[in-house]
Amino acid sequence: MPHFDRTLKQYVEDEACFMFVNRGEVSIRSQEDYITLNRNKGLLAKCLNYFFEPSEDQSKCDDGIESVGIFLYPSLVEEVFEFDISKSNYSLDFNLKQIEIDRLLENYRESINILLDNPELADVHMIKTKLKEFVLLMTKSQQAPSQLDFLAALFKPNEVAFKSTIRHNLYANLSLDELAALCHLSTSSFKRKFKEVFNDSPKKYITKKKVEKAAELLKANDLRISDIAYDVGFDSLATFNRNFISLYGKSPSEYRLS
Repeated sequence: MPHFDRTLKQYVEDEACFMFVNRGEVSIRSQEDYITLNRNKGLLAKCLNYFFEPSEDQSKCDDGIESVGIFLYPSLVEEVFEFDISKSNYSLDFNLKQIEIDRLLENYRESINILLDNPELADVHMIKTKLKEFVLLMTKSQQAPSQLDFLAALFKPNEVAFKSTIRHNLYANLSLDELAALCHLSTSSFKRKFKEVFNDSPKKYITKKKVEKAAELLKANDLRISDIAYDVGFDSLATFNRNFISLYGKSPSEYRLS
């Protein structure tokens, strides 16, 4: 059965969803999207890999983060709606989409919160009814021809080129395993693909690009070196300094003054 989840997920795979944020703010990273969610903006996501990340503005999360997710699976859709989603070729021109929370969606959110606060009300029939209501709302808001077409489109991610995925996430603080997940590849397959495309290992290539970007920022503005290191995707100043010296033969502070 469909389930509603208040927890913040770091990583979501192979399920379409809609996400409300009741409190705080989060960011979502996919192959070529990076969007922000808060109480006024929800997320409509196709069935693909993406990450939830902390908001860059930590002050917006001082009271914590609370989210409500509605997750959809092909087998569930076929059971509840008795639709064969393979019968539709309809597509949507996005993988992730930020959705304004209008009055209808706000009322829907409140009805879900009531079920979460009173789980004894959330029997099978109630949950099916709320799921059907959600699909009807989204079908109309996205101007899909029918509920079948809308649901079928959610399970057909738009193809994103390998190079484009790397380019859009080059300066993110992602591990190789996480970057491979965004590309829908195992880590070993990702490394082989990366070598074929860029003629270098992922670690060497990405580290070099991050350091080169940092060098540009050191000359272009007066940001603190630690802030620049974070902005280009290093998770520690020590790691950044070591890699910077290895490439340029001098420390970031020495480079800035040269």
